[in-house]
Amino acid sequence: MSLTPEDREPFRIAVPDEELADLRHRLRHTRWSDPIGGAGWRYGTDPGYLRELVEYWAETFDWRGEERRLNAFPHFRSVADGLRVHYIHQRADGGGLPVLVLHGWPGSFVQMLDLLPLLAAPAEHGGAPADAFDVVVGSLPGFGFSEAPREPGLTETRMARVFHDVMTRVLGYERYAVRGSDFGASVAEALAVHYPEAVVGIHLSGTTPRASDPPADPSPAVRRYLEDVERWRASEVGYGAIQATKPQTLAASLTDSPAGLASWIVEKFRRWSDCDGDVERRFTKDRLLTNISVYWFTRTIGSSMRLYGESDYRPGAERDVPTAHLMSAKDMFPTPREWVERFSRVDRWTAVERGGHFLEWEEPRLVAEDMRAFFRALR
Repeated sequence: MSLTPEDREPFRIAVPDEELADLRHRLRHTRWSDPIGGAGWRYGTDPGYLRELVEYWAETFDWRGEERRLNAFPHFRSVADGLRVHYIHQRADGGGLPVLVLHGWPGSFVQMLDLLPLLAAPAEHGGAPADAFDVVVGSLPGFGFSEAPREPGLTETRMARVFHDVMTRVLGYERYAVRGSDFGASVAEALAVHYPEAVVGIHLSGTTPRASDPPADPSPAVRRYLEDVERWRASEVGYGAIQATKPQTLAASLTDSPAGLASWIVEKFRRWSDCDGDVERRFTKDRLLTNISVYWFTRTIGSSMRLYGESDYRPGAERDVPTAHLMSAKDMFPTPREWVERFSRVDRWTAVERGGHFLEWEEPRLVAEDMRAFFRALR
């Protein structure tokens, strides 16, 4: 099937100079709240670290340099299911298994860029040429450079329709694999449910505070998990409650204040990653700010948060697609295999002791190696 320019439009990131000037002006004129002496991160983002990050963003961070680095990848946008969706499409030399790679919140396509060459060119990174993938890194609708619907209904099922259209009609793949974490994992599962004839297999990471219908006599591992979920809900899920119920209220301030946006996002990268409380053990300021800047320049923090309230994810939905789980004990909390098996097919289970919720960014080689091993038999 031949493609028209409208089907697969090359795309370059090009933030106007006036947008950069406006960002720096806002950063330099931030109105700061009063700190609580000695509190650090106890009540949320540490004000001292936030001041340091904001000053770096205003005076040192080189967006143009990051823009050039991002534009070294082959970016495209296509209209799929009525939405203009952004993705990177990196073909393997000599061809490979097509794989769609999907992020979650508060990540973006940039968290997948260290993983991409390990999949597309494995021979250059200690792998076998036969394990190469044609890689499609998608921006979820409503995130970054992908359009959000103006009407309600920004669900994982809608996102699955969008990306299935991209993978099949636009890119011409009859069958493809999917890798996802966080909300990206939910979309991967929706693809497996609705398009099993096209999805070769799905590779998932990320734990969630799901504790419905616990067994009457849980094992010690499941009991620990349920206790962890209760502790997490008591101390950590306030952000999710407001994003699920009042995203527009929150979006007004985060779309207007870059310092507020940075505060909202960086706290999650510190809390959810394997960094022992020091976010820069895992992510440099440049990496953090590249991701935050994508949200800022595209004004998509509001649309990204909508998924918390509009999600139609259904754990346990029937699917006949091979499924791998790469699970880290350093994610939000350890999740035992026997719990996951209550609501998900498990064909491969790999437990690791490093890397947190942003596993593709924290441990890209680990993710790539597990993906190669799982999909090798499914090619």
